[in-house]
Amino acid sequence: MKKNIAVIGGANVDLSATLRGAFIASDSNPGFVHIGYGGVARNIAHNLALLGANVQLVSCFGSDILGELIRQDCINQGLHLDLSQQIGQERNGMYLCINNHAGDMIAAVADTDIMMHLTPGYLEQRMEQLNRSDFIVADTNISAGTLQYLIEHATAPVFVDGVSTVKAERVTEALRKSNKKHLFALKLNQKEALSVTGAENYEEAAVHLLKQGVDNIYITLGSEGAYCCNTEERYHFPALPGEVVNTTGAGDAFLSGVVWAYVKGLRFADTAQYGLMAARAALKSPSAVNPDIANLLL
Repeated sequence: MKKNIAVIGGANVDLSATLRGAFIASDSNPGFVHIGYGGVARNIAHNLALLGANVQLVSCFGSDILGELIRQDCINQGLHLDLSQQIGQERNGMYLCINNHAGDMIAAVADTDIMMHLTPGYLEQRMEQLNRSDFIVADTNISAGTLQYLIEHATAPVFVDGVSTVKAERVTEALRKSNKKHLFALKLNQKEALSVTGAENYEEAAVHLLKQGVDNIYITLGSEGAYCCNTEERYHFPALPGEVVNTTGAGDAFLSGVVWAYVKGLRFADTAQYGLMAARAALKSPSAVNPDIANLLL
């Protein structure tokens, strides 16, 4: 029987530019540009649907042509949008990144203002349906207040992706202000973990987050792999070897793999391993989601 997973957060149109040579500042650089559909929550939802879950995406789409295109694509990918909304007179979220010739990001800009429509009241109207899910995943494109409401009212295990150093602050703020002060799982990259905790290294950052009420912590370390811990176990796994075409979406795929491992009932150490396998699959694809992830992960 398929597990029901709700994923809450951003759904963007992605423009990803990859250089053919060294980056030259203040100049036009030869390269190629790929247009696709993304957003951390949408990517996670798409990955989980490809892996076989029944996925409900909770997001806000623009009333422009881009909003209509990405909404239709989500439907085509098998995502349920009953709890999402198309916002009138708003442009859809967009993400622009520039990668070096090796596929590693140099810089990016995220325009996700439309997600401010996903308020605590928005979730309140949908909470009964959300709590029918086996798992809930959220990204920090939603506000700290909305995350706080989710933490306090969700009955299913909640996983959160930190998204960026600026937005990751929202989840620690939500935990700090919450009466519940309990989150099942949090995934951050190393830069985000150090930024939100003020720690000097990722292990120290993990200790801070455990004290704040996070049960299971996953910190991705790029080429150095991933670190995961809870109050009883801690592991550092090396990165898996593989081709790198594009790094956009690798972190989203990592959390997708982690969630899928919980769906399968695997032990804690294996959840991070599944995350690394999913990330490796994403790195091989020019798009944020590798359509072949099921064959590469299962």
